[in-house]
Amino acid sequence: MRAVLSTVSRAQVSVGGEVVGAIGSPGLLALIGVGAQDADEAASTMARKIADLRLFPAPGQSWTDGPRNHSAVDVGAEILVVSQFTLMGATAKGRRPSWGAAAPGPQAEPVIEDIVAYLRARGLQVKTGRFGANMTVESTNEGPFTVIVDT
Repeated sequence: MRAVLSTVSRAQVSVGGEVVGAIGSPGLLALIGVGAQDADEAASTMARKIADLRLFPAPGQSWTDGPRNHSAVDVGAEILVVSQFTLMGATAKGRRPSWGAAAPGPQAEPVIEDIVAYLRARGLQVKTGRFGANMTVESTNEGPFTVIVDT
């Protein structure tokens, strides 16, 4: 499983021109790709990483004032979770990515739902895209501060 996590001041996802999920600041945009070999523990590990990685400055501090010592839970961040199978693309050979490592939709969707449920159980406000839809994602990165998480 792979996630790209970006701290944002705002982000939204639309399907067919309709906004289906939007967050403000402090916010975390989580693009998540589920691998074909991912087991249940990968979902809980990823969810814990999203909730607990120290990606935010202390409230009232600027992004240039020292290390990131606060997690999404610590700052009450809103999280926008968007499933993105393309994160599992292999590009080592040729000019066309291979999606063989990505989980098929029926396998990936419950994993994404488990991650969302875990984050909500931790008290986080979570919005989502629409699984399997052609989505438009807009974000205003804060920092910018973006990390890639592999489990």
